[in-house]
Amino acid sequence: MSVAELRAKSLKELNQELEDLRREQFNLRMQNKTGQSPKPHKIQEVRKKIAQVKTLLVEDRKGS
Repeated sequence: MSVAELRAKSLKELNQELEDLRREQFNLRMQNKTGQSPKPHKIQEVRKKIAQVKTLLVEDRKGS
């Protein structure tokens, strides 16, 4: 999902997306710790998406 698609979402949808991404990040971390080794790039992608969503939430809060 691109940043433009994220910007088109409402505040409620962004919060839901953030919750889903955090759940996915948790699952990937658990898989990594139990030796199931998810693809390393997947963990990085999820972290990047979380940062993008959080940035948009802060921008929205500030009214930018």
